[in-house]
Amino acid sequence: MGISYRKHNGSWEYRIKYQDPITKKYKEKSKRGFKTKPEARFEAQEMEQQLLNNFELASQQITLKEYLDSWLKEYKKDVVRKNTYDLHKRNVDKHILPYFKNVDLNSIKPTMYQKFLNHLYDQDYSKRTVEIIHGTMRNAMEKALHLNMIDRNPTIGAVIKGKEKDRKVKFIDSTEIPIFLKTAYQYGYIYWLFFSFMIDTGMRKGEVAALQWSDINFKEQTAEITKTLDFQAESDDALFGDPKTYRSKRTISLTNNTINQLKDHLKWQNKNKQNLNDIYHHDLNLIFCREDGHIMPKSSLFNAFKRILKQTGIPNLPIHSLRHTHAVLLLEAGSDMKYIQERLGHGSYQITADVYSHISKRLDKQSMEKYESYLNQITSSNDD
Repeated sequence: MGISYRKHNGSWEYRIKYQDPITKKYKEKSKRGFKTKPEARFEAQEMEQQLLNNFELASQQITLKEYLDSWLKEYKKDVVRKNTYDLHKRNVDKHILPYFKNVDLNSIKPTMYQKFLNHLYDQDYSKRTVEIIHGTMRNAMEKALHLNMIDRNPTIGAVIKGKEKDRKVKFIDSTEIPIFLKTAYQYGYIYWLFFSFMIDTGMRKGEVAALQWSDINFKEQTAEITKTLDFQAESDDALFGDPKTYRSKRTISLTNNTINQLKDHLKWQNKNKQNLNDIYHHDLNLIFCREDGHIMPKSSLFNAFKRILKQTGIPNLPIHSLRHTHAVLLLEAGSDMKYIQERLGHGSYQITADVYSHISKRLDKQSMEKYESYLNQITSSNDD
């Protein structure tokens, strides 16, 4: 390894010749713009030390885009769950690269990264959304550090502005469920069946959409949840993916009412299979599907749900609120949090408790009010 210096247009430049330890080819690294030769010598010696001790970091010039593309391909795709991979890729394509553009990977410093997070805050993204984007970048930079491509993780110590959004659970009140289901049935049989099943089971929409007849045990009255449907899949082979978390794989009990609905639906579906014959998608074996056996488009479900709510006068809600509706019904029926956690497939008891704690408190207050009213009746009758 040799170092040379020369003056160029009034400033000093250093050149380091070294051998690539992998390819054995000789390369050259240079930098100019130093006011004095000692300044050039000082930085040249630092670079020489890096080349000796940390070749990958010192020799490789790679843009953030090149690195993130490689990170997604080599360390995330087919390694993490598809939903997780899609989330990382969306964060990279929609937020990270549009801001940093063609900046070099090792040029990102903590101050620059903090400005990026502040930029997201200024765009009125929620604190939770910024935390998710930050999680992608922190994960990627941690891997870059492990690969000796950067000398420190610029995301460490960053501060995320904003307040936590109110995690108030949205659900359909039990008094409004009958009118909702009646209106849903009038809107369309298959939508009524889908939404009714969500209310009765608390399953996620993707879990319901992925259910096959082989997942239903009519004798035991259970549904086995092992997968979720990717509504954006480009082919039928890619339709089914892993559920949201490890605990999302579960077997749940079904009510007599739900079992009877499924039995009637199977008869209805078998008629479609006979009438459509080869046109029917027998291979998918889906329970909740279009008349030809193919998946129900996500947009159709969203639009149907929105229109049904509008017709009933119920305030606009996300489809996910049907899952919450089931949980609230369980709470009103006296179920404990541990049972609800297992039935919904939450990753931990704490998640369930955090989400539904205020509802539990409301029910507790109602119970105490009933108790107090009952106690007052007893004491007042004794006074007589």
